[in-house]
Amino acid sequence: MALDGFRDMYNDFYGPADDGMTSKQRREQNVRDKVRQLSEEGKAQLSIETEVETMEEAERKPVAVATKTPGEEPEKPKEPEKSGMEELNELIGLKTVKHDVEELIGLAKVRKMREEKGMKAVPMSLHLVFSGNPGTGKTTVARILGKLYKEIGILSTGQMIETDRSGLVAGYVGQTAIKTQKKIQEAMGGILFIDEAYMLNQKDENFGQEAIDTILKAMEDHRDEFIVIVAGYTQLMKEFVESNPGLKSRFNKFFEFPDYTVEELQAIFELQCKKYQYKLTEEADKAVREEIIRLEESKGENFANAREVRNLFEKIIANQASRVSALEDVDEETLSTITIEDLTDKFEEEYEKELSARAAREAEVAEALKEVEKMSGDNQLTAEERAGELVSLLQEMVDENAEGAKGGKKKKAKAPEKKPIIRR
Repeated sequence: MALDGFRDMYNDFYGPADDGMTSKQRREQNVRDKVRQLSEEGKAQLSIETEVETMEEAERKPVAVATKTPGEEPEKPKEPEKSGMEELNELIGLKTVKHDVEELIGLAKVRKMREEKGMKAVPMSLHLVFSGNPGTGKTTVARILGKLYKEIGILSTGQMIETDRSGLVAGYVGQTAIKTQKKIQEAMGGILFIDEAYMLNQKDENFGQEAIDTILKAMEDHRDEFIVIVAGYTQLMKEFVESNPGLKSRFNKFFEFPDYTVEELQAIFELQCKKYQYKLTEEADKAVREEIIRLEESKGENFANAREVRNLFEKIIANQASRVSALEDVDEETLSTITIEDLTDKFEEEYEKELSARAAREAEVAEALKEVEKMSGDNQLTAEERAGELVSLLQEMVDENAEGAKGGKKKKAKAPEKKPIIRR
């Protein structure tokens, strides 16, 4: 009974199966009958041929089938892009710089709002001087500023073009202006960041001044189209700005970037470890901190702050890779762990031991020479014997030098007195 009912439903829709029609022909006929019925009832004016063609076109339309390449992993969703202010606040240290940037962005934002409403806005220069030692975050903050200015509509694109004297000055008269103008065009809509800008102002040389004049003219002609940030050592940047009335009138905002503290340098090192999925053993962590303290205490004029820490991190990672590559059955724990062994270059350690041994031999030779000088008369034989020993010592040293030269090692008279924990 159930089958009979199903067969009746099938025949009502498609027609009797014994009429000699194919299933496609039955569907077409069914459509024609339905359209004719609706037309007769006045409910619709339809074209039978159009409906049939539409049905056939739908049948011919290919069906999209999801395919997946074997072994292919699904794409991971991209992390949402951070705002400029979020990136700024994530930077380690730089408390005063962050405050200055927030204040400047607030002023620029309100100025933009007043202009849009037709109100008078106080003239202000957005060109900046970044002063401080190397590795204090000047380039990073300049890049973030470009993003912030784009977000509030001050700049159209917000890119940062970084350059220095070599990117602006040419060696022939007339070419410097062309070279500088090219960099300015690249920076249009964004920021032109000139590192060590004071190098443009050199005595007995006009090429740098030509670059300065070209930049000042562009700042006037394209006042709202790009921003210039000059950067370098604090005192040298003050002298650079004071050397030219045009520079002094346009660069009236100074952002001072202080050196990082030991705690901040340690945090920068830890951030590098987190970024690249490394972790330190307790012993290694203590040694790294001691090394950072040593670096900070012995810093000179050329101390590179965060750059020093990044160099230290890269050296440790190289040592760790050298150690791990010699192991078998390496797991993720081993790949990600930095141990105390990774804080010392084995070659350097062996070399320093060798230097210490050489220093001891040299001291022994010097002492033997003094004894030989005192010997005479009755103890002449003893002197000859002692001299023989001295010759043997000297010969050993000559042999060591020859062997070291073949190995490409550079010999030094004495080992360094103060040894860093981590040799770089």
